[in-house]
Amino acid sequence: MSVRIDITGLRRERVAVVPSPLAELGMALHVLAEPGHHPGSRGWAAGVTARLDAHLADRLSEADFLWRTSFSDLFMPFAGIPGRDTLPGATLADDLDLLDKLTDDQFVDAGLEFVCSPEYAYDSQRPGALSDPEMRRRALHLAAARGPLQLRFTRRLLADPPGVRSWLRQFLEDCDEAFFAETWSRLCHPLAADARHKTELLRHRGLAEALAAVSPSMTLDGVGSAAERIVVDKLVEGRTHTGDGGLLLVPTSLGRPHLTVLHRFGWQPVIQYPVSAAEPAAPLSVEQLALRMAALSHPVRMRLCRNLARGANTTGELAQMLGMTPPEISRHLSVLKKAGLLTTRRRGRYVLHQLDVTVVARLGSDFLEGLLR
Repeated sequence: MSVRIDITGLRRERVAVVPSPLAELGMALHVLAEPGHHPGSRGWAAGVTARLDAHLADRLSEADFLWRTSFSDLFMPFAGIPGRDTLPGATLADDLDLLDKLTDDQFVDAGLEFVCSPEYAYDSQRPGALSDPEMRRRALHLAAARGPLQLRFTRRLLADPPGVRSWLRQFLEDCDEAFFAETWSRLCHPLAADARHKTELLRHRGLAEALAAVSPSMTLDGVGSAAERIVVDKLVEGRTHTGDGGLLLVPTSLGRPHLTVLHRFGWQPVIQYPVSAAEPAAPLSVEQLALRMAALSHPVRMRLCRNLARGANTTGELAQMLGMTPPEISRHLSVLKKAGLLTTRRRGRYVLHQLDVTVVARLGSDFLEGLLR
């Protein structure tokens, strides 16, 4: 599974690495709603929550479905501006002005994405809920299934887009005054430094090396000028293209472990990537993660792992312990080895197998990161 960005014909100068205050505010709201996703930011979240005004704290939950499970494309309005080459604003006010430039149709459809469900129109062209009665009916039906807050918000959004626009801008400005301006003043300089570094890589080493520096979960399909697509390893399927527009890379300090890809139909593709503390190891691909989970799901292999965690054993020794034939044990060992869960070493003419406990110990965090990436 992956998100694929067709970059056929994309010129290097149309790739930009730029921080966005509004995108970072969206991630800040997500961290406040789901601090468990971001152990490295728990201290920051606890500090902000402790000093929040009670009224603003209540308002944080009024429409948190726009940023709790991920965050709405409304936090990246620059991607929806016609021409598909607009850069994020230098200040939050600049980004909010870009949000005001989205059409009502764009604003409503982006606002409905998490209110309704993932099956709502995203990476294909469909009628908008403002103009199409059937889409409006479906949006209300899906929102009702999500809960009363989502239904109330959807009704208000469909009936009064300008009113919701005004409400959202005021809410974001209040968040800026309450906590985000201080946070952004601390984050903006390292984000700008990272953007400069990635831009230099892009200019002097090319897109493939710049993407590798952004995240090992991204690859360039093709070589040099023949490259045709960027493949982002995620537990979702999606596709978009740069067309005659550009590609934006947006760094985030608060976003680890999320690697977010905006692939809304008709919008400029955006990849938001984390730049906080370096990961202890390259993240597992979705395929590797699935291999390890499947390898450990078999009861015989779990019994094998119990023995191999205590010490190194030969195939014959394991066959004796489990009351099975050596060929049967070999087949199970092959599955565990292919999944990267075993180490082997030779002792004379015997091969000793042992469980790689470091890899197994990381499996829980690898699994969570794979889900949240």
